[in-house]
Amino acid sequence: MNVLVYSGNGSTVESVRHVLYTLRRLLSPTYAITTISSSALLHEPWSPTCALLVFPGGADLGYCRTLNGQGNRKISQYVNRGGAYLGLCAGGYYGCKRCEFEVGDRKMEVVGDRELGFFPGTCRGLAFPGFVYHSEAGTRVAELRVNKTALAAAGGAIPDVLRSYYNGGGVFVDAETFKNRGVEVLASYTEKLHVEGGAAAVVYCKVGEGGAVLTGPHPEFAAVNLNPSSGDPEYATTVDALALDDKPRTDFFKACLAKLGVRVNQDEQAVPSLSRLHLSSTHASDVSELVASWYDIISHEEGGTEYIKGENDTFLLEKPNAWSMGSMVREVTQVGADALPETVGTKLPGLASSSPSMETKTTQADETTSSPDRILDYDKVVKHMVVHETALPDSKETPYFNHHAFFANLKHYNSKRRDSKEEFGKYLLYGEVVTSTSTLLEKNPTLLAQLPPGLTATATTQLAGRGRGSNVWVSPPGSLMFSTVLKHPLSLTATAPVIFIQYLAALAIVEGITTYDTGYEDFPVKLKWPNDIYAMDPTWDGRGEKKYVKIGGILVNSSYAGSDYTLVAGIGLNVTNAAPTTSLNAIAKNARLPPFTLEKLLPRILTCFESVYRRFCRTGFDRTMEETYYGRWLHTDQIVTLESAGGVRARIKGITQDFGLLLAEELGWEDRKTGKVWQLQSDSNSFDFFKGLVKRKA
Repeated sequence: MNVLVYSGNGSTVESVRHVLYTLRRLLSPTYAITTISSSALLHEPWSPTCALLVFPGGADLGYCRTLNGQGNRKISQYVNRGGAYLGLCAGGYYGCKRCEFEVGDRKMEVVGDRELGFFPGTCRGLAFPGFVYHSEAGTRVAELRVNKTALAAAGGAIPDVLRSYYNGGGVFVDAETFKNRGVEVLASYTEKLHVEGGAAAVVYCKVGEGGAVLTGPHPEFAAVNLNPSSGDPEYATTVDALALDDKPRTDFFKACLAKLGVRVNQDEQAVPSLSRLHLSSTHASDVSELVASWYDIISHEEGGTEYIKGENDTFLLEKPNAWSMGSMVREVTQVGADALPETVGTKLPGLASSSPSMETKTTQADETTSSPDRILDYDKVVKHMVVHETALPDSKETPYFNHHAFFANLKHYNSKRRDSKEEFGKYLLYGEVVTSTSTLLEKNPTLLAQLPPGLTATATTQLAGRGRGSNVWVSPPGSLMFSTVLKHPLSLTATAPVIFIQYLAALAIVEGITTYDTGYEDFPVKLKWPNDIYAMDPTWDGRGEKKYVKIGGILVNSSYAGSDYTLVAGIGLNVTNAAPTTSLNAIAKNARLPPFTLEKLLPRILTCFESVYRRFCRTGFDRTMEETYYGRWLHTDQIVTLESAGGVRARIKGITQDFGLLLAEELGWEDRKTGKVWQLQSDSNSFDFFKGLVKRKA
C-alpha cells in the first residue's frame, strides 16, 4: 500500500516535493505516498508493502555512491519479483544500463555503467543544452509526442501531444531497437536535440515480473508550484506555457502510472488545508486550569495574541469566536511566512474549508493569482488552537466530529470500570485536518512535557500520518486516528517495562472493538506482533484458510525526563473507509451489525486502554494478561522461518514476560523440537505473517 519516494543522497528537496505533491493527488487514499531514506531503503523490509518505488530528480551519481551493491540488489530484486520503479530525470539515468551526460565537458561530464540496468541501453544527455545544477537556467518546455498505442490499456484520456517541464534530462538511445527485450517508447521529443541516439523521452521497460518507467523530462512538475520570478524573463513564459498544458501533462502521467499497474484516481484529489484544533474536556473549567498551567511556555505578543512556540509547530491560542481576520493575517505572515511558497496568492493554504479564508502577503510576481492547492511545508503553518473553556464545540465548529456524543460515551464506558482514575480521553484535542496527531504532540517536547496523562489528540484527516520504520499509515476520512499521552514511572521499569505499552495498545483496540456493544463479542479482529491490527477479509468465501487483512497500526514513541517516561501512543484504524484494505464497517455490514461510529469507538478503546494500563502498572504482564493477549493474536503455534538465524524453522510460543521478546522454538527434522529457543526483539525484526517469515532489520 506504500508508494515510496527516495529522499536520500542524490535527490533534491524540490524534486521530492514535486513528486509527493502530484502523486498524493493522483493516488490517495488508495496508497500512502511517503519518502524513504537511504538508510531505510538499505536496511528496512520496505518491499513487501511497496506498490511503487520512485527515484526523483537530482544527481544520479549520489544514488550510485549510496546504493551501489546492496541497495541496488534490493531494488532490482523488488522489481524483478513484480514491483514497479518510476525514475524521473536523474532517476531515469539511474535506471539505465549506462549513463552518458555531457560527454567531453570536463566540468560536467558523468559517464559510466549503472547497476540497475532496467533500460538495457544508454541514457544520453543533455537532450537540450543549458543545464546548470541548482538553477532554472536550463529549464524549458519540452514538447512530447505520445505513443497512445503503448498506453491504450491504461484507459482514461491520453493526449497526442503535451508540453512538460524539462531541466537536464536525457534521451534513451535507440530505444526502438530493444522492443524484443520488453522496451516500449511511451513518448518522444518532437524538437531538435542536443545529442544523437533517437528521440525517446519516456520509456517503459519490462523487468522480470515487474516493470519500470523512465523519463528524461519531468511530467510530475505542476506549473502551480513553479515561481515565474525565479529565473530570467523567459522562465515566466515557460511557466505560463506549462500551465496551459496541465491537463494533458496530468493525463499522460496518470497513464504512465497505470502502465506500472498502479491504481490511479480518475479525478485529482486536492490535499485539504489544515484546520483549527479544538481543545475541550469533560468539564469545561478543566480546560481553563490546563491552559493556566502552560503559563511558562506561552508567549504573549503585541495585540494580546498568545502563542506556544514548540520545537516543530507554532500554536496560536484562540477563544471560540474571538478571533479577528486582521490578527490572523498578521500572525500568519509574521510567524508562518516561511511555510508559503513565494508565489502563494491571496488565500492562505492553512485552513480547512469549514474555517474562514484569510488574506496574506503576495509577491509582486503573483499579485493576482491564487491557488490554495500547492506545495506547502505544513510544519511551518501556524496551528490555531481554539480553547473551549465554557462549553464543548458545537456541530458548526466541528461538523465531522460530535464532541457531545464522544464525552457522553466516555462517561458511559467509564461508569462500568472499577478504576477510580478516569484520565484517558478527559482532555481531547481535535482537528478536522491535521499533519499528524503524533507529530503535534511528540515533536513538540516543550508542550508535551506540560500535557496531562491521557490527553488524546484525534483528527478526521491526517496529511502525514506516521508508521513504524519507513511506513506511513494512510489516513483518509473514515479512519480513526488518535494519539494518547502516557506518563510511565521509571520506578516501574523492572515490573512493568515500557516496551509492553505497544502490546497493551493493541490489546485495547481489539478489546474495544469486541466490547463496543452487545453483539460484537465475536467480531473477527486480531492483533499481530508487535503492533498491527488485522481483521477477517469480508471477501473471504469461507473456503480454505481464513484470510486476514491489515486494518490498523500502532506507533509508540517515548522520551525520558525526570522520573517518568513520556510516551505518545499513536493509533490508526480503518473504521468506515474501505481503502486501502478494508474497514470495520464493511465487516460489520457482512455480520448484519450496526456500523461503528468514531465518537463511540474512540472512548471505548480509550477506556479499555486505561483499564489494561492501570492493571499492567499494578501486576505487570502477568499470566492472566498474557493469556488474554494470546487469545487475541494471530500467532499461536505458527511455524515460521527465522531470517536472523540463517533460515531455520521455528514455532512461535509467545512473548517473554520481562522484555516482551518474541519466543520461537527451533524445529529440526520432521519439525521436532531441537531444544533451542530464540528470543527476538520487535525493533530488530519484522513479522511477515502471510509468508511465515520473521525478517531481520539491520
